[in-house]
Amino acid sequence: MRILIVEDDAGIVSFLAKGLKSEGYATAVARDGDRAIRLLRASDESFDLVLLDLGLPGTSGEEVLAVLRQRDASLPVIVLTSRTEIASKVRGLELGANDYVTKPFSFAELLARIRAALRSSSQSASTELVVGDLRLDLLTKIAWRAGRRIDLAPREWALLELFMRHPTHLLSRARILNEVWEYGFDPGNNVVDVYVSYLRKKLNIAGLDPLIQTVRGAGYRLIAP
Repeated sequence: MRILIVEDDAGIVSFLAKGLKSEGYATAVARDGDRAIRLLRASDESFDLVLLDLGLPGTSGEEVLAVLRQRDASLPVIVLTSRTEIASKVRGLELGANDYVTKPFSFAELLARIRAALRSSSQSASTELVVGDLRLDLLTKIAWRAGRRIDLAPREWALLELFMRHPTHLLSRARILNEVWEYGFDPGNNVVDVYVSYLRKKLNIAGLDPLIQTVRGAGYRLIAP
């Protein structure tokens, strides 16, 4: 799961990023509204939830939320703000926020709200992911292609889950390394290429189209068969 933190307070950003990482979430950060909008519009970026501060410098959090909702009506958004006025809360909810947390907040409360928002989203409620003739059971961690069972090692199914949650999206090696292995990109590390090769061998079945495309110098994408 990948969460976009839109917040200009460096202390809060550090607190959230560390806490979410300890809970198994990957994060990206935007310190202002313009950066948030660029990330949300980028074709090679995708998120499962957004934590959004309304009191941003420049482009406001309300504007970010409005742009987001024009593009994606289902992406869960939790608003973080120090504002306590009823009118501000109502405005955020009217613009499409799923929940509202007033600063200061406890991390335990925020985490509970994040989990609730993710459970309520259609993607997270499903126990399987399906892309074309490829299916991944999220409970058993077993994949099926055209009715054929594919047993996967832990890193392989984590990699496949990432691809299937973002079909047709170009995923860079750095992002894959960060989300599947949870450490920063090392240009000399070829572990991503090695595991993509392992996964390809298991997914490629005679008579069926290849699923994983290499984009030279950029990364990989899952092509819907």
